[in-house]
Amino acid sequence: MVAIDVQDISKRYETLTALDRVSFAVEEGEIFGFLGPNGAGKSTMINIFLDFVRPTEGTVRIFGHDCQQDGELARDKMGVLPEGYAVYDRLTGRQHVEFAIDSKDADDDPMELLHRVGIGPDANRPAGGYSKGMAQRLVLAMALAGEPDLLVLDEPTTGLDPNGAREMRNIIREENERGATVFFSSHILEQVEAVCDRVGILNDGQLVAIDTIEGLRQSLGGGTKLTISVDHITDPVLDDIEALHGVETVWLGQDGHNIEVTCTNDAKMDILLSLADAGIDVQNFRTEEASLEDMFAQYTGEASTPDGR
Repeated sequence: MVAIDVQDISKRYETLTALDRVSFAVEEGEIFGFLGPNGAGKSTMINIFLDFVRPTEGTVRIFGHDCQQDGELARDKMGVLPEGYAVYDRLTGRQHVEFAIDSKDADDDPMELLHRVGIGPDANRPAGGYSKGMAQRLVLAMALAGEPDLLVLDEPTTGLDPNGAREMRNIIREENERGATVFFSSHILEQVEAVCDRVGILNDGQLVAIDTIEGLRQSLGGGTKLTISVDHITDPVLDDIEALHGVETVWLGQDGHNIEVTCTNDAKMDILLSLADAGIDVQNFRTEEASLEDMFAQYTGEASTPDGR
């Protein structure tokens, strides 16, 4: 069954187009990563799921329920960790979770949820005294109440330290193993790459790619990343490498001695020969599959390095 069915969604604000004819489907039981730079339209899409924003055109259905026509039924299926959340300063963490359980007519143990997200010892403290990371965990506990069929997570690792981010990934996997579908919106690529079955990349309101990470890699010609250590390098030589057939992006490291190139497998030897022809001494090189970060840069034009290349 399709958990999320997005059909030709557009959202315009006078002269601004936040979403432009976006269509995709997320299957039940899938962990789907929704990627894009800040301002790409990710949060607008989630607000349409929740009927906080009405689309200019198109429809979204959650487990068959139209988010605008049957919004209450659609929201009943969801547990949501929004990006722009707020907590009630005077209520304790436990009171927040109890409210979420009651509103979902569920029978969860609030302390079990709070311990699961790592703030059980702080359950009886007013949430106004929580750090940003603790508040993030609290809202996640509220989202988990009632074992939702769909978890919608908007930038869920914001404010979390590395241990907290790892715990978040574990919870996502546990919820998915329980049977939940997970829609995971983020710009922190390593978090998405670690847990998602498929990813969609949104840029300037348009869906520019959707596939498994391996599928995206193959669509970019195999997506090899070549790291080369050299004795020296000049801008004209870097420009020559970038102009080679099969080369997608070229970065120069801060030390000026390491070049990172994403390219097809066939282009690797041409790059090394180009350096040799230019009198550049190659001291070492290694190859690896392109990461999601490398692919994201190619699809969105977000690549940047200290020297601006």
